[in-house]
Amino acid sequence: MISIAVVAGDPVTGEGAVWCLRRYPGLNVLPQEEHRHADVVLMITAEVTEETMLLMESVSARSTRPAMGIVLVTGHIGEAHLLRAVHHGLRGVMWRQDSTYDRIVEAVRGVAEGGAALPPPVQGTLVDHLLAVQRDVLAPLGLTTSGLEAREVDVLRLLAEGLDTTEIARKLNYSERTIKNILSVMMNRLGLRNRTHAVAYALRSGTL
Repeated sequence: MISIAVVAGDPVTGEGAVWCLRRYPGLNVLPQEEHRHADVVLMITAEVTEETMLLMESVSARSTRPAMGIVLVTGHIGEAHLLRAVHHGLRGVMWRQDSTYDRIVEAVRGVAEGGAALPPPVQGTLVDHLLAVQRDVLAPLGLTTSGLEAREVDVLRLLAEGLDTTEIARKLNYSERTIKNILSVMMNRLGLRNRTHAVAYALRSGTL
């Protein structure tokens, strides 16, 4: 059973959403004042404003559920508001003009299971932001979004190709001791068990 609360920009919209959601099996629709106990909070607003953001931040701060997700149904959300909203638990965005309650419930169920429901333009904005952070913030420090340093990525890429530490040292113009030290420091920092685990971590994070 998924606990859901509705937070809407006006009472008529909120009451209508609650009435519609109660028709769907597997949803426990909570009163708005109990939104802090919801697995998913459905926010409905014509346009995301600063007032909307303050409300979203309040919903996030008061939640008793560590994995609480917010599904937003709106006509428009700007980039700055989008990035702030993700920080405060936004996991789904649906355009109001294209939404039906069947689609909304599908998104709610996906978010409750740990997924996300984001339209392509929103995904593109988030990817662009991630790339900008990598380019402008992390890269000058020799870091990547995976938490791996650039030279650690170089070593792991060669490990994944089947080279041993002697061959990697020769290829990167390091001593073998330096290569082993790079691997040891990285595995300790990230809690990785061995070199195979380290390569798998880099693959899962999309670094390799």
